[in-house]
Amino acid sequence: MEELRKELLKNQDEHVKNTAQRFFKEKVRVLGVKTPIVGRISKEYFSQVKKLGRDQIYSLCEELFGSGYLEESFVACEWSYGIRARYEEEDFARFEGWIERYVNNWASCDTLCNHTVGAFIEKYPEYVSALTRWAASRNPWMRRAAAVSLIVPAKRGEFLDEAFKISDILMVDEEDLVQKGYGWLLKEESRTRQKEVFEYVMKNKKKMPRTALRYAVEKMPKELRAEAMKR
Repeated sequence: MEELRKELLKNQDEHVKNTAQRFFKEKVRVLGVKTPIVGRISKEYFSQVKKLGRDQIYSLCEELFGSGYLEESFVACEWSYGIRARYEEEDFARFEGWIERYVNNWASCDTLCNHTVGAFIEKYPEYVSALTRWAASRNPWMRRAAAVSLIVPAKRGEFLDEAFKISDILMVDEEDLVQKGYGWLLKEESRTRQKEVFEYVMKNKKKMPRTALRYAVEKMPKELRAEAMKR
């Protein structure tokens, strides 16, 4: 871990460090390392880490999340996703705990949930029902996580019923990042399930925030977008 952190520090970029905050509403801690470089370093060290046992790898991820640095959270997400073939059902509670304790910005939320949590749900689809519980959480990052955990399978039109259930719960959420989260989920579902998503949007557009509505119809033909956005 010490060597990994030295490598990250060696690649600090003052411009990145000074400008990173503009992408977030909440305060974030950054080292100032470009994301592609973080990815390269993460992969290099994972070649050693992957030989460890699951619990050891998860302990390292926990330590990385605990630092509070955005770049280290990305490494934790990469490593936990890297052992997806070794996931066991008990891991769901662990991943849920990480969101509750460590996620405090959209980038960490999406990186962890799109990949690690999403891969878990695909392996153990019976856990998808737990996402509706997340959608009812007081924690806005849990609520966003409920939606963005299904982004990857949604591109293939999977979990459509669950996507609608989650969107129903989040429909009038006051947090714009939560609105964008479920709007994004509907957009990805629309790639292969356009008719169903369009019908859902039209049924709910009077109460759906404009932010979510715009995201949901972004990939649809111009005439459908215009119809959906018309009040």
